Amino acid sequence: MGSSNEQDEDHHERQQRKCLWVNGPVIVGAGPSGLAAAACLSQNQIPSLILEKSDCIASLWQYRTYDRLKLHLPKHFCELPLMGFPQNFPKYPSKDQFISYMESYASHFSIHPRFNQTVQSAEFDSVSGFWRVSTQDSDYISRWLVVATGENAEPVIPDISGIERFTRTVVHTSMYKSGSEFKNQRVLVVGCGNSGMEVSLDLCRQNAIPHMVVRNTVHVLPREMFRFSTFGIAMGLLKWLPLRLVDKILLLIANLTLGNTDQLGLRRPKTGPIELKNATGKTPVLDVGALSQIRSGKIKVMEGIKEITRNGAKFIDGQEKEFDSIILATGYRSNVPSWLKMCDCFSKDGMPKTPFPNGWKAENGLYTVGFTRRGLLGTASDAMKIANDVAEQWKDGKNCCNSYVIFLKESECK
Repeated sequence: MGSSNEQDEDHHERQQRKCLWVNGPVIVGAGPSGLAAAACLSQNQIPSLILEKSDCIASLWQYRTYDRLKLHLPKHFCELPLMGFPQNFPKYPSKDQFISYMESYASHFSIHPRFNQTVQSAEFDSVSGFWRVSTQDSDYISRWLVVATGENAEPVIPDISGIERFTRTVVHTSMYKSGSEFKNQRVLVVGCGNSGMEVSLDLCRQNAIPHMVVRNTVHVLPREMFRFSTFGIAMGLLKWLPLRLVDKILLLIANLTLGNTDQLGLRRPKTGPIELKNATGKTPVLDVGALSQIRSGKIKVMEGIKEITRNGAKFIDGQEKEFDSIILATGYRSNVPSWLKMCDCFSKDGMPKTPFPNGWKAENGLYTVGFTRRGLLGTASDAMKIANDVAEQWKDGKNCCNSYVIFLKESECK
């Protein structure tokens, strides 16, 4: 009897679900990558539909970033395709300025994502040749699927021995807003990337005492060299010189301007910063003031954690200290494997198996944007390639938007 009831409930739920044909690609994610893809498609007169699990565009920027965040690169390296930043924006726009730019971008291209749609699964039907993208209340059917959830879809929460015993505040940087919440506290910051450095700097300005855990090697570069963006200099040199030579030049200038960071407990990797970024996605830290605070002792560099205690932490060098709070500056990761089904084109860590610059296109009408490990420059490149590729198919009459197909797919959904 119970089994029959369950079947009836499943049948009723299937009947309640809406099934919607999308005349154009379905794009998953309304961050910069999804917006860029939709804009480039629009420029080619191709409609699309963005599905976004949150209630706004760029939810990572709106909900999961700290107040003092600014773009690490000059604005002209961070523009989305077809529309630049306002001229009156500063060289390094603030968080709020970047959000306003993306809202203006969406408005300009008449992009209207469907919000509060969490994609639970996306699967290609080899018989029909269509993608079925399922959210909590609807199924969306399309010839094309664009994965735009990016490299930073969900926080990485490390498994640190004993952290469950800590009786005080533990927060990931995705929930961190300002150092004012930690005023005068002793804070353990786990992670030494750009977020860990900037959070530690922010804490200093509120008279907190940050202890930053540096477990691995890290490249620290000045944000600017000779008043020019370090990134811009690197991009310019790469047009003329081999990558490894450019890395050597960057490190030479960094050592001249910043000194030997090894003496501060920040050991450099053997692989150069650009080569390492391309190979692993590990971004070099662009210093905006944290190094001077480390030199002065206001930011204390700690070796790896042995274990967390009730009131603090024990470190692998034998030290033990008490803390009022722990902030996990441990980054983000892709969530693609959790919802993209029966697809062999993504690795277990949620990145395309095909390396840059060809990872934007997979098989069966599947595309990816924002997985290049090259920031918004990579996003813009991917978005334009995707739009051009879909446009070629659109011209060939493969959009399958006749009423017979629509009727067929809606019938299948029931």
